[in-house]
Amino acid sequence: MNIEKKPVADTPFDQIGGEAKVQALVERFYDLMDREPSYRAVRAAHGNVLDDARQRLFWFLCGWLGGPQHYAERFGHPRLRRRHLPFKIGTLERDQWLACMDQAMGETGVPDALRSQLREAFFKTADLMRNPHD
Repeated sequence: MNIEKKPVADTPFDQIGGEAKVQALVERFYDLMDREPSYRAVRAAHGNVLDDARQRLFWFLCGWLGGPQHYAERFGHPRLRRRHLPFKIGTLERDQWLACMDQAMGETGVPDALRSQLREAFFKTADLMRNPHD
């Protein structure tokens, strides 16, 4: 008997469901940030319009999760710390960003095991973004 096994998704990008799911995650993340008072500080750090941030986070997350390198193809190495230095990112903004992303992951159906992994990885990255304005 020859039973074909479903291929295991090897990257977080595959596990999350590809570009459409990453786009849904990013859209929900910024919608929450824009609407929920509990994310007021992190929202204030993003300026008046979120369109550019939405696009760049989508491009970045695709590559960061192991999918297409849209961000790097357009802008080169992300240099996240350097790109975030002009913005006030303290502990409050970091924690609100993380809570907002976790809520967005939950609401867009990111599988629990992956959500837990990403929560840890996002914390490490977000913690590095804190800057002297803190």
